[in-house]
Amino acid sequence: MHAKAKNILQKSGFSLFIALTIFLSACKSSQPVSDDSSENMGNESSIETSNPTALDTVKLIQLLKQKEYELANYRGSATRYFDLLHTELDLDFDYQNQIVLGKAILTMKPFFKAQKKVRLDAKDFEMGKVYLLQGMDSTSMNYEYDGKELLIYLPQEFTRNDTVQLSIKYKAFPNMNSGGGSDAITDTKGLYFIDPTGEDPNRPTMIWTQGETEHNSKWFPTFDHPNERMTQLIKLTVPDSMISIGNGEMIKQVDLGNGSHKDYWEMKKPHAPYLAAFAIGDFGKVEDSYQDIPLGYYVEKGFEKGAAEVFKNTPEMIGFFEEKLGIPYPWPKYDQVVVKDFVSGAMENTTVSIFMEELKLSEWEAIDSEWDYIIAHELFHQWFGDYVTTESWANLPLNEAFANYSEYLWNEYKYGRDLATLKLVTEMETYFQESMSKQVDLIRYQYEDSEDMFDSHSYSKGGVILHMLREYLGDDAFFTGLNFYLTEHALSSVEVNDLRQAFEAVTGEDLNWFFNQWFLDKGHPDLMVEIDYSIPENILISITQVQDLETTPLYRLPFEISWYEGQTRKAKTFMLEEAFQQFALENGEATDLVFFDEGKNLLTKKTQEIEKESWVKQFEISELGIARYEALDSLVSQEAYDELRMIIPRAIQDDFWSVRELALGILQGHVEWLAENPELVTLVEEIAKNGKKNSVSSGAIDVLSAFDAAGYEQEFLSLLEDQSVMVSSSALMGLTSLEDVDLSADLVDKFSKETNFRYVIPMAEYFITKPVNGKGDWFQEKIETLSGEGLYFFLGYYSEYFSRFPEEGKENAVKYLLKLMETSGQSFMRLGAFQGLLAFSDNSEVVNEISKIAALEKDSDLKNYFDYFMEALKDEN
Repeated sequence: MHAKAKNILQKSGFSLFIALTIFLSACKSSQPVSDDSSENMGNESSIETSNPTALDTVKLIQLLKQKEYELANYRGSATRYFDLLHTELDLDFDYQNQIVLGKAILTMKPFFKAQKKVRLDAKDFEMGKVYLLQGMDSTSMNYEYDGKELLIYLPQEFTRNDTVQLSIKYKAFPNMNSGGGSDAITDTKGLYFIDPTGEDPNRPTMIWTQGETEHNSKWFPTFDHPNERMTQLIKLTVPDSMISIGNGEMIKQVDLGNGSHKDYWEMKKPHAPYLAAFAIGDFGKVEDSYQDIPLGYYVEKGFEKGAAEVFKNTPEMIGFFEEKLGIPYPWPKYDQVVVKDFVSGAMENTTVSIFMEELKLSEWEAIDSEWDYIIAHELFHQWFGDYVTTESWANLPLNEAFANYSEYLWNEYKYGRDLATLKLVTEMETYFQESMSKQVDLIRYQYEDSEDMFDSHSYSKGGVILHMLREYLGDDAFFTGLNFYLTEHALSSVEVNDLRQAFEAVTGEDLNWFFNQWFLDKGHPDLMVEIDYSIPENILISITQVQDLETTPLYRLPFEISWYEGQTRKAKTFMLEEAFQQFALENGEATDLVFFDEGKNLLTKKTQEIEKESWVKQFEISELGIARYEALDSLVSQEAYDELRMIIPRAIQDDFWSVRELALGILQGHVEWLAENPELVTLVEEIAKNGKKNSVSSGAIDVLSAFDAAGYEQEFLSLLEDQSVMVSSSALMGLTSLEDVDLSADLVDKFSKETNFRYVIPMAEYFITKPVNGKGDWFQEKIETLSGEGLYFFLGYYSEYFSRFPEEGKENAVKYLLKLMETSGQSFMRLGAFQGLLAFSDNSEVVNEISKIAALEKDSDLKNYFDYFMEALKDEN
């Protein structure tokens, strides 16, 4: 039993036994007799429904515990005792000791009831003087401080007609009590000093902030809740060698004459405290604009050309989102800043989004940039999350589901519906993966920590649900509803019912059924679909909902059935409302193949018997790229290699580039098909040289490398000069895969200096398999400069090199991997470090160290993985 719930019961005079007895008594009159047990058939009268022993006591205990959990972990909106009107901060920084030296002036009013004390969030501060400011006068205030909250005693009771202004001097220690976080936000410092003393040549000196969820109170005192809003002025003392970027507009810059200057950043429109942010560093800036809105792209100096390419679609995105929403971009400017060691993918601070360093690309790397999705995500937040903000973290999908769905909207507009839908299916699969171990309401008021809300439910599932709502309502009603929602709730906080009521106001339709099953309940439909073709002119579709109805709703589900008459696509929409339902298509003209949800618009698990021949026909006739992609993928799953061999030549020329890419990936595993088809070889060669998309050309090079790398050595040498990193690195990988290749000294020197993991990995492969001695320092240098997915992929090569050549620095390599496994905030990185360490598992001391760190792992899935392999290692030893 949860300790808090237990205390509540005990204080109320209840024991668990008494509470359970009362619960049984209350339920017994309505509990039905089970009718699915053969032992009860014909004996219904032998069991009284009023007899508690007829009830499933175990389930009742589980239900009681669930209620206890819900009571103890209820997380509603924060009560607002004050309305924070304005925050003024004057900040300096002790770089050596990583301390914020701050002065805050907070202006507020009692929200409704009269107040005689103020309780502020202020985590890990050293408090100085606190004053009440009244005109020109200031009065010292008594206060209590427990390291988390600052309780200030006012000299009198103030009413909602009064304005209270407090001045607070403090030091903030963001490194104290840090850690925790979630997969989405991997630390809770709120403010981060990056190499503050400039000791590491591979790391720039920076300060940046990350306030979501309630971490900005690590560097300034506030009411750290999303239902609060304030205007603000932040004064930042900045070394003259650096610049600052903050919320709103810079209204003044003052030279302090001591090697530093003070920047004044003002927000005139109110926003939530967690959205306050700044970054300080030696940034290069790319200037851009959308109409009269200035745009800035900030990145480490030397990468400005890459930033110009990476963020080049920002003006077009703003215009597109404005047109879709009918609401102009609501802020005076928009900056995007790429920082070192960011603890999330990106963060949508008002007017200044901060991004992870993976978006720091050279001019050549940026040619292959595919970061539009994250740029669109943070930009859309400027409307959904910043302009209109969730009132509680329980309603987080009102921020994140919309930002997630913006990725679909942008892809649909810019790159076509096929790509947008493929990304949407990826979101579905991400959610389904999480749902195997976690199924919770989308909007949920029970959680242990606000970080728990940052999961695939809030993001992936939420985005798909919005797509389904759009499909049901139609574009006109959907986007008119969003306009109404944003207009009605501009610069305020919202809950899920506000969204529902906005759509109801526009459409005149009661949408409780949709919101109840998707936003306010857990799970998803699990359908068994059967198609009866016995009457070809009137196909019969039978659908059974087979999800567990004790934990998951019986869904009301609009769905589409489609088919083709010659080159013409036909479709009808139906509504599933029962556990089992049949639908007559009444198609008229005979057909032998129909599709359930051909466009992949539904968040459903589906069981349907589909033969190989039908997948082939789906690939051949469907006009939807996502359906052709599904057909190829399904044929792989069914190991239908004869069918695949037949359609691969067509697939690698498909209109949808993702189908071409998938087909080449399949062909790479079956290069024997090339040996029997010279025309197919010619097609792949042409794609490698002149593909319309770099990732597809790269895939073709990989196929040729697997087929006959030696035969294409000269072509690979030529492709090394291609401007695309994807293309040239695939050519390099092809060369390094040759057993007897000797790269020239110039090529080794050139590509050894590259920092992009796409070059680093083939060079690592070359040094290991050749082998090339004396490269321990190179491997160590590369692992300290790589990050993100590049670092993860490199870890295997790194550990293999030092396990093969321990004299090159095995001891330092093991220390590095152990530290990464213990301290990385990213679970996939801890996994990679663990996997790398297994290469040294013949050493019992290393195994002991791995075991110690594995025992500290908090991620349950990762811990299970660690435990499995550690048990195997113990058995071996």
